[in-house]
Amino acid sequence: MKQIAVILSGSGVFDGSEIYESVLTLLNIEQQGAKYHCLAPNVDQMHVVNHLTGEVAEGEQRNVLVEAARLARGEIKALSDANPADYDALIIPGGFGAAKNLSNFAVASSDCEVNPEVASFTQAIHSEGKPVGLICIAPAMAPKLFGADVLCTIGKDPDTASAIEAMGGRHQACEVSETVIDRDNKVITTPAYMLAGSISEAASGIGKLVEEVISMA
Repeated sequence: MKQIAVILSGSGVFDGSEIYESVLTLLNIEQQGAKYHCLAPNVDQMHVVNHLTGEVAEGEQRNVLVEAARLARGEIKALSDANPADYDALIIPGGFGAAKNLSNFAVASSDCEVNPEVASFTQAIHSEGKPVGLICIAPAMAPKLFGADVLCTIGKDPDTASAIEAMGGRHQACEVSETVIDRDNKVITTPAYMLAGSISEAASGIGKLVEEVISMA
């Protein structure tokens, strides 16, 4: 059975992993005959957002691994304790946590840096010729992870697409129900909630991404 690593970035669209995207990813992995293992960096979130009001909760602090454990029902491992050799592929769901906790893209745009543990793990998977799937805003990290000329999509947002290209990546516009595949790099991306207006729309592209990742693993 293929083993798929899933890196989470917290719990909640505005400051962590997008919950629907994460659950759809795990569901599709299982439905397609593979096994998932959730991982997360043991670091503090950039900030905490009150998801009822959308406002930053001043004075609050939460841990990415602890919050991601909510999504994983406690079955999660610190990224620093994970061995890339144990996995056949990697998928990173979106949510602002990918741009705030796994990287600082949300504040630094094309000058962003990726969390060193995330970069090291992802690049180890990539260097072994294993596929990587990136969902929603997570593909914004692609040029920093895989180098110049990597092909990816975040949907149709011109500002984010421009930032990807400023980092040396190639952006391809994409519908919510489709994926963009860089076969040379084995990188698969889909827009999900960068475009989705409903959970079923997000599911349409995520299902295809998971299928492609597993087939390439």
